[in-house]
Amino acid sequence: MKPKTRVWSVRLLTAAIAVVAVVVVKAQSNQRQSPLPAYYFEVEIGGIKYPFRSCSGLKIETAVVEYEEGGNTGTIRKFAGATRYGNIRLSRIFTGDRSLYDWARNIKKPNPAKVNGRIVLYDRQNNKVAEWEFQNGWPVKWETSEMDSDQSGMAIETIEIAVEKIESA
Repeated sequence: MKPKTRVWSVRLLTAAIAVVAVVVVKAQSNQRQSPLPAYYFEVEIGGIKYPFRSCSGLKIETAVVEYEEGGNTGTIRKFAGATRYGNIRLSRIFTGDRSLYDWARNIKKPNPAKVNGRIVLYDRQNNKVAEWEFQNGWPVKWETSEMDSDQSGMAIETIEIAVEKIESA
């Protein structure tokens, strides 16, 4: 191969690599998603929509079970154990609506009536971007915020719901 031909081949190869790199970077940037605001969501419990100001506890945790193999190898194998779902905590401004308090107060022990529900997260354009459904939920805690006549804040009520399962819908 002549020296000039080799130079042109190297330049052509360099240009081709540059074009491919630009295409790849462009494709990756098109796939990136903007962070979602965590403040625009709705909650439905037992078919009724409630306006909550905060939601926490959407959590799935699987225990790790360790098994030590026999012999002197010292090898420990790890397996997935029981899966647990976090309690969902929901807070809202207290408006005098007693429905959550009544639900928590009227729990029948040892077999409470359990309900299903869902939490839907929306983007800034009001498009649904994520949804989680919980199954067999029942209240384990209800509380109000501190009431202090020296403060000008609003009364907040919080309910904590134990759930048997959380799934992404």
